[in-house]
Amino acid sequence: METTEFIWLNGSLQKWEEAKVHVLTHSLHYGAGVFEGIRAYKTERGAAIFRLQEHVDRLFYSARSLKMEVPYTESELFDAIVETVSKNKLGQGYIRPLIFLGYGKMGLNPIGCPVEACIACWPWGSYLPHDSVDIKISSYIRIHPKSTISDAKICGHYVNSIFAVLDLEGTDYHEALLLDFEGNIAEGPGENFFIVKDGKLKTPPLGNILAGITRNTVIELATEKGLEISEETISPETAFAADEAFFTGTAAEITPINSIDGKVIGKGGVGDITKEILESYEKLVRGKLAQYEKYLTYC
Repeated sequence: METTEFIWLNGSLQKWEEAKVHVLTHSLHYGAGVFEGIRAYKTERGAAIFRLQEHVDRLFYSARSLKMEVPYTESELFDAIVETVSKNKLGQGYIRPLIFLGYGKMGLNPIGCPVEACIACWPWGSYLPHDSVDIKISSYIRIHPKSTISDAKICGHYVNSIFAVLDLEGTDYHEALLLDFEGNIAEGPGENFFIVKDGKLKTPPLGNILAGITRNTVIELATEKGLEISEETISPETAFAADEAFFTGTAAEITPINSIDGKVIGKGGVGDITKEILESYEKLVRGKLAQYEKYLTYC
């Protein structure tokens, strides 16, 4: 990966190669950390972090789900993220804040374990670098909602996603698609899912998926355009019959879906409505839509 100069760790900026933790760090063993993926975009006014406040809000929501006593306020971590991007002179790229349980205690009960935090950023282009992707329904299902707090962004949850991604090794598929415990579409390993049918957008309801910030942005954009959008259960058969489909996510941004399980969606490639939303999203994150300036934090 491409590095930058500094990582913010427990209140101060440290050289990238010197930002280290103990091998008995609690979260390393049990997965009880929380994180966010955030993007900064190049604009005419310099680097702009997209929807930073919403990401910080969700980070602290996730931390509360694990009863973490974070030693920083939301405002302090907000400012630390801006400082980290600014000090690294990151014109455009990815930002990863992480709150984790540190060294000092073992065992499954984390209460009393020190809570630590870090922020890194680096240049990172397209997560799925294809005009449109071919995806496969995974043999692994999305974590059952009664086995965890499924809308928290907890590190350990992503082992589920790793299994789904590893399952694609040796195939021509670009990404996986996970179903929920009832056999309906949940989300990708790191993306929310949308379809378009007869000019209307549909996306799986909250409850067993991450409440994606890019997902929410797409809903806003579609509503502003006068498109009808609903949050409803989507079966694989419904998706196969869609006119268009796409993923959304901070890393994936807006990624058109060409096929699912080898079945081409609609005419394949990038559909007209997907393209329209993608183009609006690109304008938004680059500061070219005045009504969405509130979502940009300039560094």
